[in-house]
Formats: sequence, structure tokens, C-alpha cells
Amino acid sequence: MASKFSSTLLLLLSILMSIQLLVSAGNFYKDVDITWGEGRGKIQEGGRGLALSLDKLSGSGFQSKNEFLFGRFDMQIKLVPENSAGTVTTFFLSSQGEGHDEIDFEFLGNVSGQPYTIHTNVYTQGKGNKEQQFHLWFDPTAAFHTYTIVWNPHRIVFLVDNSPIRVFNNHESIGIPFPKSQAMKVYCSLWNADEWATQGGRVKTDWALAPFTAYYRNINIDGCAVSSGTSSCKSIGSTNNAKPWETHELDGKGRNRLRWVQSKHMVYNYCADSKRFPQGFSAECKSSRF
Repeated sequence: MASKFSSTLLLLLSILMSIQLLVSAGNFYKDVDITWGEGRGKIQEGGRGLALSLDKLSGSGFQSKNEFLFGRFDMQIKLVPENSAGTVTTFFLSSQGEGHDEIDFEFLGNVSGQPYTIHTNVYTQGKGNKEQQFHLWFDPTAAFHTYTIVWNPHRIVFLVDNSPIRVFNNHESIGIPFPKSQAMKVYCSLWNADEWATQGGRVKTDWALAPFTAYYRNINIDGCAVSSGTSSCKSIGSTNNAKPWETHELDGKGRNRLRWVQSKHMVYNYCADSKRFPQGFSAECKSSRF
């Protein structure tokens, strides 16, 4: 009887914990501002979801109310289905100004039946040119998937459904700038870039299919918010006081998963593009295993 009571109690505690986590999840009403699109961006599901649309007149976008200096940033996204050629759906971090820092997830649309390209990049002090691109191992238009940026003073990790696809380490010791001094906001957008986005710009947007719509859900930010020039760690959507993102490092399983993704699904690596960089690759290409 005692064993049955204990099992029931554990089940109830588990349910209560799940409810607490759900209630504490981020909310688009309180966490972001829709900044452009003239009504093409719409918050849905009581703040749990947000839809961005693109037509021939305009795309749309939103940004976080707070800016952050380091953290973990999760977003569930369902991309534009079928013929999405020419469209770009984004989820990225960026500071402001001429010498800005930026950490990018960009999802480049394609014609029906052809895969999306995930475009990643890191800018430091206004300079990027550190692109890696991937094709996914699933259909990103059929359901929501979680895309994550972990950013701390040691490294930046890009994850898809918690699988690492890219690590950009801090190589300041060999003279490579690393984004660590400028606070950044979260930005998301849907816009037209058919001059370059699909097959190098060879395939244009079919406006007869507009409006195009991408869906965002369950924003989750656990980071150090910056206000009036001072930083304080502020959790949004997390009940865990510990901050594992501060020292996020891949274990053996994570390293194996990263190698699998990069060997099977990477379609472009700036560290292997000798035509683009005939003068030689950036120093971190030689120093980093990833």
C-alpha cells in the first residue's frame, strides 16, 4: 500500500513540475515586440506562438524587448512549406552599430521537393565571412523543431533539436576576435532575398503563391539581461537557477553527433573554400577541430 501511495505521489509531483515548466515558458506578448511588417506579424495562442508572413509588398519581423550578454536562446520554428524559393526565415542575435556583433541562423527556402539550407554565420566587430551551411535530416516544414544558440565567453554552439551542428570557439589567443563585449537582442524575420537565397539567386520567388508564412513557438531565453549598461542574469522560461550555458561544452556523445552532422549534412564550409579565400584560411580553421 505504501509503495502504491509513493508511486502516486511521484506521479503527481511529476505532473506539477511539468505544469510549472509550461507556465514559466516564455511568452511572445511579454518578451518581444513586432517591429515591422504592418500587421504581417501576429502573436497567437495566447502568446505561445507567433506567425510571420511575407507578400510582394513586405515581409515582417520581431525582436526581444531585452538585450543580453551571453545566454541560451531556444526557438521552435516551422518553416514555409512547399515552394519557398527566394524566402529567408531568420533567428539570430545582433547588437547595433557599425561594428556590430551577430550570431545567425538563416533558413534559405527552395523549390518544392528540394531541401532548405541552414545558413550559419558569426560576426565580430562588423566582420563575418565565417559561414557554414547544412541540409537537415528531416522536413523542417512538417512540424516545429527547436533551434538553439548557446553563447558564452568560451564558445558559440548552434544546435538543432539539441543536436550540435556547429561550434565556434573563442580563439582570441591567436588573434581572432570573438563576440563578448556587445549585448545583443534576439531577432526573427521572414523576408525576400531571391537575388541570392535560392541556388545562388537562379530561382526567384513565385509571388503567385504568396503570402508565405513561417511559425514560431515557445521562445525560451536563459541569459544575462543588460539594462542601463549593467548586466544581470535574468531567466525567461527556465526554473533552473543553474546556468549550464555558462560553461557549455560537448561531451563524447555531443562530439560524435557533431561529427556526424558535419560529415553527412554540411554543404558549405568557409574553412574549405579556397576559391573564395585564395590568400589562405582564417587562423581558427587550423586551430579548431570543429
